[in-house]
Amino acid sequence: MEDFNKRKEIVFQFLDRDDRVEIKPLGAGHINDSFKVKTSDNEYVLQRINHSIFKNVAQLQDNIRRVTAHIRTKLEERGTKDIDRKVLTLVPRKDGALFYQDARGNYWRMMYFIKDSKSYDDINPELAYRAGLAFGDFQKMLADLPGGPLFETIPDFHNMEARLKTFRESVNNNKAGRLSEVNTLVKEIEDRAEEMCKAERLHREGKLPKRVNHCDTKVNNILFDENDQVLCVVDLDTVMPGYVLSDFGDFIRTGANTGAEDAKDLDTVSVDMDIFEAYAKGYLQNAASFLTETEVKNLAFGAKLLTYMQAVRFFSDYLDGDTYYKIDYPEHNLVRTKAQFKLLTSLEENFEKMQEVINRLMKID
Repeated sequence: MEDFNKRKEIVFQFLDRDDRVEIKPLGAGHINDSFKVKTSDNEYVLQRINHSIFKNVAQLQDNIRRVTAHIRTKLEERGTKDIDRKVLTLVPRKDGALFYQDARGNYWRMMYFIKDSKSYDDINPELAYRAGLAFGDFQKMLADLPGGPLFETIPDFHNMEARLKTFRESVNNNKAGRLSEVNTLVKEIEDRAEEMCKAERLHREGKLPKRVNHCDTKVNNILFDENDQVLCVVDLDTVMPGYVLSDFGDFIRTGANTGAEDAKDLDTVSVDMDIFEAYAKGYLQNAASFLTETEVKNLAFGAKLLTYMQAVRFFSDYLDGDTYYKIDYPEHNLVRTKAQFKLLTSLEENFEKMQEVINRLMKID
């Protein structure tokens, strides 16, 4: 009851007092704790923002405000119906602030609950196609976001050079004393390091622009209606500047993997080319109009890059003694690393096929 009363007081920072308010847990809450709030006249989502990950809550919330406002404008220009279900809507406090800090130092925000919506964790080609449409349209609508670049909510999140720097420090420090058993895998990572830093080099050369990226393009970050049509893209905490090939690649890494992210049986892990093609078709249907030639040519590379990057992140954490990712058993991060690396080798083996799919969809000779 004490926690409920405290949450009620937080809710009333954003809404008028309502003795009939209901507050119930919502979702699993891997990063933020979420609650569904029901009042006499509406439904909302209350979230505790994970301040240990997102250090600058004011800038984080301003990013979301800018992005959602611009998407709403684009939808209005298109004459879209039922707009309130097709873009997240933040609920400001009575003084206009977009978050509240409680006495414990926790940060909270509210938004309207999108009714009659659902999400999926599992994927098939039809859902992959619709997810491609959704993320492609998301980037298309934000390609002309005014007001300068967004704030980088997690610095160097998809910067491969920075991730490799951290990895090499983990190798050199060998904090958990695990290096001797994985030297072969370290060599495999280093053998690919130069290629995998290509995006940063292209950006410095002025050939690869940074755009508004979602940076967590999993199918469960899309809401669908009762007919499995896309409503909107959600979970906007990581929306920040990045390369489109990263967003494309992260969906393939997560959605087109035939096995689990931590599969022990590596024979189950490979790239599902039907999922790849379906997602690419949907994505390019909406994104082709604004992509540069360099971006198009590197979309398939993005799948390799993000898979390699995740392998490096799991591997670094394993060498550090499992300080970042939650583990279920001592070898969990190593198992994850090997599963990601197996997916990477499958992507390498199918790379020409992936390029052919992109070229065919773009009608490139």
